[in-house]
This record gives sequence, C-alpha cells and structure tokens, in this order.
Amino acid sequence: MRIARFSVREGSPAAGSVSFGIIEGDAAQPESLVVHTLAGHPFGTPQPTGETHRLQDVRLLAPMLPSKIVAVGRNYAAHAAELGNDVPAVPLTFFKPSTAVIGPTESIAYPPFSEDVQYEAELAVVIGRMCREVPLDRVPEVIFGYTCANDVTARDVQQREGQWARAKGFDTSCPLGPWIETDLDPADLAVTCTVNGETRQSGRTSQMVRSVAELVAHISEAMTLLPGDVILTGTPAGVGPLNIGDEVAVSVEGIGTLANKVVKR
Repeated sequence: MRIARFSVREGSPAAGSVSFGIIEGDAAQPESLVVHTLAGHPFGTPQPTGETHRLQDVRLLAPMLPSKIVAVGRNYAAHAAELGNDVPAVPLTFFKPSTAVIGPTESIAYPPFSEDVQYEAELAVVIGRMCREVPLDRVPEVIFGYTCANDVTARDVQQREGQWARAKGFDTSCPLGPWIETDLDPADLAVTCTVNGETRQSGRTSQMVRSVAELVAHISEAMTLLPGDVILTGTPAGVGPLNIGDEVAVSVEGIGTLANKVVKR
C-alpha cells in the first residue's frame, strides 16, 4: 500500500487542505493513479473518507512530518572508504531536525555558509508505533513503511566543524518522498541517485553493514521512537557535489523517485 501526504491544488472545493491518502493505480500509467483521502493519520487501520482525487490534481508533500529523524553514517563500507573513514564498530548515529524536511519537487536551498553541498541517496524507514528496546525479531511490528530520502550534506562544514548538526541539519537538507510503501522487503533493494539525469550512485541495501532490523533495535535501545519518526539507513558509494540549478533524484526499488531542484538560498 502506498500512503501519501498531499494538498489539493487550486480549483477544487478542497483546495489548500492537507490530508493523507492511499494511492492506487498502475504506476506505469501515471494518469491512472488516484488518491483516496484518509480521515486523520494513516497509523492503525486507515479510514477512507470516500473522497478521491487524480494524482495529477494534487501536490505531494513530504509523506511524514516526524518528531525526529535519526540517521546512520557509514553504513555502506564503500562509502566509508571513499571518504577515508573506517566502518564504525557500532552504528554511527546523528539527528536531522524536523525543520530540515521537504517533500518531492520542493527546492533544496544551498546554504550560504557552505561551498560543497553533496547528495546522499538513502532508504528511509518510517516508524508506525511508539516503541522502545525493540528485539530484532519484533522490528517488523514497529515499521510502518519505507520511503526515499536524500541526506543532503554540507561536506566542507562537516569536515571543518567535526560534528554534524549544521552540516546535515540545515533547512531543506532532508528531502523525503514521494510516498510511503508499506509492503516492502528492505533486504535487497536498488538505491540510486541521478544528477541532471546522470547516474551518480548505484547500490543495493544488501550492501549495508547493518540491516534495517539491526538499526531499529540499536536506536530504540537508547530512545523511544514515535509514530512517524524516520530512520535514514546510510548511503552507497558515489556521493558528490550539487550545484545551484541541478536536479537531483533519489530512487529506491519498489518505492519510486524523489526529485528536487537545487536553488540559491
């Protein structure tokens, strides 16, 4: 099931309203896709209102506004190596603030304090229920679904400041979308990134040092996770610079494509 968060475009009686919805139709035929509006949030048993819209008549937003985004660094050995780092002995975690989140087609604003902003394509995990200290074998019970993410990073700031709050937490540095796929096995999915149509990253989630289940168990050992919280699982090798005017697109097999343009802030 594909769950989207959307606003209705001008010209409709519901224009400007923001809702969650279930997307149905053949992804190979975009004109066939429709959104069934849900009442309230999508956790638990989704409740359709009976209202539907053609997907082309709505604006997709970030599929979730999480209370927190917990990201994992250096979870692909080849990516750690390309930046001259070792794979950490335990998962290397950091936060991105909720104010960093943008949705599909929204712009990444190049921050004035950096001269080297880079893309990082990632599989994102969306938590579906409040949980803490989740055993490995019960992790699937707390996952709502998966979406695409771009862990946009001011690499020069990251290297200069030593800690990553500004480098990875600036406004617009966490594109998410285009929707959440609830029926997906994350074990071996293609993760790719293109810039202006040219492939820059191409990896598979089977190359992750630690699996989705291991990451959720490790993070929840330390903190309570809430419905809608997002975990970024790391990026494959091939990271590189973005320039103003570029269009960067992250695709995850079985989910879809998240595209954003880079603009001057």
